[in-house]
Amino acid sequence: MIKDVARLAGVSHQTVSRVLNNHDSVRQETRERVLRAVEQLHFRPNALARGLARRRSGAIGVVSFDTLLYGPAATLLGVERAARRVGYGISIVAVERLDRDGLAEAVDQLVAQSVAGLVILAPVTTAVAAVRGLPVGVPAVVLESDQVDGLPSVSVDQRAGARLAVEHLLGLGHRTVWHLSGQPDWIEARSRIDGWRQSLAAAGRVAPPVISGDWSAQSGYAAGCELAARRDVTAVFCANDQQALGMLRAFRERGVRVPEDVSVVGFDDIPEAAYLSPPLTTVRQDFDEVGRRCLGQLLELLEPGERPAGAGHPAVAPTLVVRASTGPAPVRP
Repeated sequence: MIKDVARLAGVSHQTVSRVLNNHDSVRQETRERVLRAVEQLHFRPNALARGLARRRSGAIGVVSFDTLLYGPAATLLGVERAARRVGYGISIVAVERLDRDGLAEAVDQLVAQSVAGLVILAPVTTAVAAVRGLPVGVPAVVLESDQVDGLPSVSVDQRAGARLAVEHLLGLGHRTVWHLSGQPDWIEARSRIDGWRQSLAAAGRVAPPVISGDWSAQSGYAAGCELAARRDVTAVFCANDQQALGMLRAFRERGVRVPEDVSVVGFDDIPEAAYLSPPLTTVRQDFDEVGRRCLGQLLELLEPGERPAGAGHPAVAPTLVVRASTGPAPVRP
């Protein structure tokens, strides 16, 4: 405890607190004596105790929404891991609707808990509009979203991820790439469509019509049934791995071989992706890096000078993971 450190160092507990918080009013000799006592007693400052002394808790409030989708769930896990590494816990409020009223209610709940700061997952357009009009008064970072004026944000470069998928397929000789999108009101779905179109246009290829999905394996299955009947389809980029999973089943049931007849790429790299049949080529999002950068942005607001190394530019680069679901374009008459 802090009193034990004070007793061993021969100072008051207020002096110990000043040393632990890097206050410049402590003499260097006293500072060194306190730090030696801290090391000798293996003392670790408690974030909750520090927060209460500053009239805030040692928790970070997270506003999420009621979803079982892999991406948002993995983002939350990345934030929790990063928070734990820097001595904070998290308090999550999941809202049923990501609009102004739902977001305001969640923020009110978290502010009432005296959270140190807020992390807001805002992946849909209604959430972005709500965040823009929300007078928070608490340090906050926005995730999975467009830029919001006045608030730092962190996201994966979705357009770059789509380009990786399309360029990989074109490099295998496919004339064009079809796309099964996510829900149209999701910012990430729109960004992946943009990246897909940009890549095809840059290569001088015609973009087929977008097939609308809803992130589910069921929508992937339905799209697969539709595409299996077309002889001009040789490559498909799915907006997430769950849709790719459904598509693989539809193709298998209809005698379409993957990748001999059609190559399929997903997005996210869910843990099961390597064990699908065939193992799925996909775009991996580094959710731990998203969490680390999110906490870096938040700590910059909360505790200047305590920002984790490398928490710079918020755009996190995705990577392509090549597996057996993609191959050379088939030769067709």
